[in-house]
Amino acid sequence: MADTERLRTVLNHIGGKEVPAASGATLSLVDPATGLPHGTAPRSGPEDVDAACRAARDAFPGWSDTTPGQRQTALLRIADALEWEAYALASAEVADTGKPRALFLADELPAIADVLRYFAGAARNLPGTAAAEYTPGRTSVLRREPVGVCAQITPWNYPLMMAVWKIAPALAAGNTVVLKPSDTTPSSVALLARLAAEHLPPGVLNVVCGDRDTGRSLVAHPHVRLVAVTGSVRAGQEIAAAAAADLKRLHLELGGNAPVLVHEDADLDDAVEQLSSLSFYNAGQDCTAASRILVHHRIHDAFVDAFADRAARRLPGAPDDAHADFGPLANAAQLDSVQGMLGRLPDHAKVVTGGAALARPGYFHQATVVAGVRQKDEIVQSEVFGPVVTVQPFTDESEALHMANDVPQGLAASVWTRDHDRAMRASRALHTGIVWVNTHGTTVSEMPHGGVRHSGYGSDLSLAGLLDYTQVKHVML
Repeated sequence: MADTERLRTVLNHIGGKEVPAASGATLSLVDPATGLPHGTAPRSGPEDVDAACRAARDAFPGWSDTTPGQRQTALLRIADALEWEAYALASAEVADTGKPRALFLADELPAIADVLRYFAGAARNLPGTAAAEYTPGRTSVLRREPVGVCAQITPWNYPLMMAVWKIAPALAAGNTVVLKPSDTTPSSVALLARLAAEHLPPGVLNVVCGDRDTGRSLVAHPHVRLVAVTGSVRAGQEIAAAAAADLKRLHLELGGNAPVLVHEDADLDDAVEQLSSLSFYNAGQDCTAASRILVHHRIHDAFVDAFADRAARRLPGAPDDAHADFGPLANAAQLDSVQGMLGRLPDHAKVVTGGAALARPGYFHQATVVAGVRQKDEIVQSEVFGPVVTVQPFTDESEALHMANDVPQGLAASVWTRDHDRAMRASRALHTGIVWVNTHGTTVSEMPHGGVRHSGYGSDLSLAGLLDYTQVKHVML
């Protein structure tokens, strides 16, 4: 089929209707597996953002007045709809991201549906209402109420999953939403909005496609009371500054650069096997990817040899390639970013395996292992966000913790050891929002996902994520 015949049109979803940008401006969508355009999406301007925010504002009184049971029913029906349309969603996500179709269907979509069902139940169990007589003759009551219109900006690495992580708690708490997906990956999110419209009143969930200017208009809109973002540290800093002008509440999930501490007593074979998969999953485009591996000096060389051997067998490939372990990088700019960081490696660093883009159409890159790096090197201090892993030796537990914490980010970390006390010491000492022990990367809907320092603040998932979309009111009787 000719490329022009494959072009698909993505539309905004505002007030329950699918509409193009008011200006008629569009963005080209590129398939990362081929480097060729496959569709278009609106480049929404301030007029489109205003229409979406007005629709969300108008829908808020009615939606916030629904019962928890009504919101639960809507979220459960949306979860069912996503599963029913699994293959359509996979096709939309794969076209924009190039990720393996089978992994999306087997790993991501079930987890996405689970998040919706978790928050459907949580909507009926929102805590915070309490009554007590703290002063004679006066009874204090706490109310948890929705914030209002929530602006949500989501990334290109997990377009549908990150959208649902934001949408589900916001709607469960009684808020309305205007969501802007990444300019390069709006297709699955637009389809989500279409499916959700069958189960939500008009204006409760709105999607506006566009570029950075669209996002800036959304953050600045006066109807928005909370801004939730998953993205880069730079984007988070810019949005935080813009939101401060109107004192909007913020929820920021930013960069990762996760350290992995492999101690001398760790099960080396198990660590190598798990980490060689988790480091390169989704082409390393994951804020919790095991990207900085710190290994006790006595087992460092053995680990590097074994890990590099496993990494060399982790193969990139097209979405329907049954042998592919991961897909391409999501866009040309990200491929250039990864190649640029490798090209700037200092002389003391050594690429043990990989290191190159594939000589084929698309944005494919080899699984890459770099040893010999030092703590202040760019590739250690900055998140690569690609299929690249650094390995560094440490001499003792204290040095390992220092090296792990000696970066600006603080989202996640893992510790590999048979020593329970050491694992507990590390869980206290690591400056991250998540710590895994003898595993890495697993998330569950019931537990929070969020970071500290330059990784942002606020939590996705869990009861903590739901409470982030509420405000507290004290009523005294």
